[in-house]
Amino acid sequence: MKKVAVIMGSASDLPVAQKAVDTLKEFGVPCTVRVLSAHRTAEQARTFAVGAREKGYGALIAVAGMAAHLAGALAANTTLPVVGVPAVSGALGGIDALLSTVQMPPGIPVATVAINGGKNAALLCVQMLSLSDESLADKLAKARETMEREALKKDAELQQSLSDAEE
Repeated sequence: MKKVAVIMGSASDLPVAQKAVDTLKEFGVPCTVRVLSAHRTAEQARTFAVGAREKGYGALIAVAGMAAHLAGALAANTTLPVVGVPAVSGALGGIDALLSTVQMPPGIPVATVAINGGKNAALLCVQMLSLSDESLADKLAKARETMEREALKKDAELQQSLSDAEE
């Protein structure tokens, strides 16, 4: 099975990255977690991205705040899918990171999820890996069924509580 790398621009991004790691573990996807800055450790980030495919990675997740160049820096150095996760930091509440992550030039795409969207970044990677891994596809289908059951249960509970309130 291919691995996923969860790369943070700073250790302060760990709470967002942890959501991705936890989700990958739920699906049994092996992952590596690193702190590699597009600015402070540019050469190490580049080296990681360049060698990622040969080391068995199937996708990279880049979590970064503020200027958030990490996802683009990684994508520029690999042909693997890169999912950017803009993180809340600084005065703009993550909007600056969102814009930096989503505004990539033609030819160097970065999939971008919501601000602090570590879980969805992991799920997107699982979906990509499931294209060539039936067991992952089955796990995704079961997870969706569970979400549906839970949502319907919550709806039934709500309807019951509203019905009880009317009496």
